[in-house]
Amino acid sequence: MILRAEWTKLHTVRSTAWLALATVITTTGLGAAASALTAGGDLAKASLSGVYCGQVVVVVLAVLAMTNEYASGLVCTTLACAPRRTRVLIAKAVAVTATAAGAGLLGVAGSLVAARILLQDKGFTATAGPTLRAAAGTVLYLGLIALLSLGIATALRHTAPALTTVFGLLYLFPLFGQLISDERWHARIEQYAPMPAGLAVQATTNLGDVPVGPWTGLGTLAAYAGTALLFGAALFITRDA
Repeated sequence: MILRAEWTKLHTVRSTAWLALATVITTTGLGAAASALTAGGDLAKASLSGVYCGQVVVVVLAVLAMTNEYASGLVCTTLACAPRRTRVLIAKAVAVTATAAGAGLLGVAGSLVAARILLQDKGFTATAGPTLRAAAGTVLYLGLIALLSLGIATALRHTAPALTTVFGLLYLFPLFGQLISDERWHARIEQYAPMPAGLAVQATTNLGDVPVGPWTGLGTLAAYAGTALLFGAALFITRDA
């Protein structure tokens, strides 16, 4: 019942459909552009690189799913109808994650179709095991980004601070990594920063040379998402609204 209510609330807002569509278009379009421009290397990773921008839309979708309720005062109505706040947050997390992952699945599928057309002469195979792992991991990555964003939005309650925090967490670490010449610190950023670690799941070649393994990196992102969601849940449960 609560899950149905959260799903209905999320999908009766017009922006949700537009943001989901934008996730598909940006992920597919930029992935296709990367495939067209790549000359070699990790072809699967290149074909899925549209997620770097697709995740921006996912962050906005997940943050607005919570902060819009606070801005409109709907959260008070929600909690009056469903006083068990833990269940409300779990239901919202399921609805938001399913929406983000569904859009991500379509975007990733579109990227692989484009890569199959554009990279066929370079030996790209969309059904190869490592490619499928990278594709499935990218969908999971977007789902975890949605959970991370929702957790931070639940804690902060306001759109601008939540978006600033999430984007800073995702993009500032890689930026610092580009400015640091010390290879040890660069490797640590790749291992422990949420975006570089999470996107390690896209690697399909020279896995022995990357700072963190594909699933280990995704696990690091999952730890960030879980921590953010637990922190947001603690505040959501204990404060007045």
